[in-house]
Amino acid sequence: MENMNKNIAYEHIDFSEITKVRFCTLVEKCNYIPNHWHQSIEFIYLIKGERLATIENKSFLLHDGDCVLVNANAIHSMKLMETNTIILLQIPIDFLEQFVPDIQEIIFVLNDSKNTPRKQECLNKVKSILLEMKRVYDAKEDGFLLKFNSLLFSLLFELKTHFSVKMMNVNVGQRKKDLARLNIILKYLQENYKQNIALEDIAKLVHFQTNYFCRFFKKHMGVTFIEYQNQVKLAYVYRDLINTKDSLSMILSRHGFNNYKLFRTLFKKHFGDTPMKVRKHIVEQD
Repeated sequence: MENMNKNIAYEHIDFSEITKVRFCTLVEKCNYIPNHWHQSIEFIYLIKGERLATIENKSFLLHDGDCVLVNANAIHSMKLMETNTIILLQIPIDFLEQFVPDIQEIIFVLNDSKNTPRKQECLNKVKSILLEMKRVYDAKEDGFLLKFNSLLFSLLFELKTHFSVKMMNVNVGQRKKDLARLNIILKYLQENYKQNIALEDIAKLVHFQTNYFCRFFKKHMGVTFIEYQNQVKLAYVYRDLINTKDSLSMILSRHGFNNYKLFRTLFKKHFGDTPMKVRKHIVEQD
């Protein structure tokens, strides 16, 4: 898993000054990241393990050798119940705009259960390019940057040619405004998630009436604000449960989860068992 202090509700991505993208191989311990988004397209190629990716309310259970793409600004969450090894590629939208001028008006549909044999062949090519990018990136031999960038543009060409879909009647300006407001909301929540945040206060932050704020948040995030705040708390609790030996009561207190009955209900809903049984299972895996 990445830095323990990394924000859960909001993801900041550090892109390479050399390649202009983020590319790495990660070994991630069990983790739960609630709904979030970023201004980049994201590839996750699962080398080993299992994870549940939920993208715009559609879920994909990934196993060894599976690949998922998350479009820029797409609301998504990740849940790992065991250690995962992944190839991660994140390409910023402003980089893509230089080469795909209409990038704000298209999405890439990589994960489709109705893929034709031709589409599956193209998907296999995308996977092979990602694996070759990993080999080149890890070796960093003479001319590495030229080779890496040639593979990156081959990947983008495959996407644009075989997996791009034009969005109809998209209001790019309104989408940007909505995401900017959500960004303000989630950053505030990240800083104050332990507290009981009044709906009136968070609504005022983005100059909304309370009722409109509730509808706005549910429309974009798929859950109510209170439900989402509990998911953020749950994510932190799960992280500490797996990565520390602290007592459950200490962890719950640390993250402002005062309703134990609600916590147990949510935990079992998300992770399928009691906290202590999940902790024991993870320890036995290690």
